[in-house]
Amino acid sequence: MPVTEESSDKPPLDAILQKVLEAVPFQLTTEGGPEAARQRFRDLPRHPVHQELRVEDRTVDGPGGPIPIRLYWPPDAGDDPVPVVLFFHGGGWVVGDLDTYDNDARRHAVGSGALVVSVDYRLAPEHPYPAAVDDVWAATQWVAKHADELGADPTRLAVAGDSAGGNLAAVVAQLARDGGGPTIAFQLLWYPATTWDTSLPSFTENADAPILALDAVAQFSRWYAAGQDLEDPPATLVPGRATDFAGLAPAYVAVAGYDPLHDDGVQYAELLRSAGVPVEVHDATTLVHGYLGYHGVVPAATDAVERGLSALRRALA
Repeated sequence: MPVTEESSDKPPLDAILQKVLEAVPFQLTTEGGPEAARQRFRDLPRHPVHQELRVEDRTVDGPGGPIPIRLYWPPDAGDDPVPVVLFFHGGGWVVGDLDTYDNDARRHAVGSGALVVSVDYRLAPEHPYPAAVDDVWAATQWVAKHADELGADPTRLAVAGDSAGGNLAAVVAQLARDGGGPTIAFQLLWYPATTWDTSLPSFTENADAPILALDAVAQFSRWYAAGQDLEDPPATLVPGRATDFAGLAPAYVAVAGYDPLHDDGVQYAELLRSAGVPVEVHDATTLVHGYLGYHGVVPAATDAVERGLSALRRALA
């Protein structure tokens, strides 16, 4: 599925989503600095979902100190080991935490039938690259090692993440392959930032898109990659710059039509496919970056999220 110029008959933004965006305006920006950006994200209205789940907060040892994690057992968890999903939240590596992504983690547990482990990795700019990578990799290794005591099956371990979290999920899949394990069974990448190639058409076509615009992409990336040579970045920063994609976990790559990162995700899927990795791309042509947050509010977003979660459930069955 090569990246091509978008046709002139691109469908319009989903009408219900448009009304929601007018009623509750939100733009992910760096205005006012990182704390202001985090507070704006925390202030978004969220209605709790799936409160029936068994949930537990823990910490695991990491290279920079304890890493908070939150575990969500699926509603049908019995005596048999369940699959396990490491979930890495989005937010430009700068905003987001266990609480602001609580609903998304719960939906992943219910939709996949897996134990979901949400990881509260350190955030930039206070903790730039590679702090987030170090934390999610340490958490992944801990979960694989302790799967039995968690009632999980380490042979059915997946990674999932949205946006910056999709970047981290792709990185973990590469680290696991190159480090001799743990074996990753599947990677679910929601509108990921994987190639950082702003010459791709969607970065121009969606430069002023709702939720996430090009200037915010640039500033969040600068905060995260502080001091790194972006002419020749390491694959643990930009997974699309890896030299070899063969042998990586099968992937589901979800992209949105009104998102600067649209072509980035499509390009990474093509890199995987060209290396013989099974990959499915779903293009939510009428939606925006961050559409996970509109599940249950915007039917088109609900459908797109459920489609990805169904792929995850099938892969781990």
